[in-house]
Amino acid sequence: MIYAPRVELQELARGLWRWAAPHPDWEPRKEEDDPADWAQDVGCVAYAASDALVLIDPLVGGDDYDALDQLADTKQKVAILTTIEWHARSGGELTKRYDASTTAPEDVEPVEISGAGETMFWIGEHRALVPGDRLLGDRPPGVRMCPPSWLRYLDGFTHEDLRRALRAKLLELPIELVLVSHGEPVLRDGRAAVESALAQ
Repeated sequence: MIYAPRVELQELARGLWRWAAPHPDWEPRKEEDDPADWAQDVGCVAYAASDALVLIDPLVGGDDYDALDQLADTKQKVAILTTIEWHARSGGELTKRYDASTTAPEDVEPVEISGAGETMFWIGEHRALVPGDRLLGDRPPGVRMCPPSWLRYLDGFTHEDLRRALRAKLLELPIELVLVSHGEPVLRDGRAAVESALAQ
């Protein structure tokens, strides 16, 4: 029998949750900063917007929909958002389950990172940034840019190109939380953490 952990929602603020789940395609890395250099557990976000429950990069292990079903029951609509193509995860099943939209509601602003193949999401009510693969959790709590190897398929888009694109889009935001998919989230002073990552 395969172990499928329960979805355990961590409420970060009123109407904002994060959970982590083991990714079924995870493989151990061969070396530091290679394309497989990410932890097995990946982060997912749920947000009770004014007119919809928003799930960003959701992953559900096994058939444990209870926690998300309870959240979905509180709203008339559900929106499933994906930051980057690799993060489809359980999005397809959940779209069918909740007859969900894939369009961000008014309370969630898409932040397209030009050339990087990623759309981050800004939840202004909580000053929360939700990135996909371009910003990762760092040690100690902080963020770092993804390794250059993660950009290999972007036709010459360099690490420096990414730094410039992120600076142009993110440093104007009053970020408090950075709810990363890979690594530990930043739960305070997020703008300082992002600025530090982009200065290196």
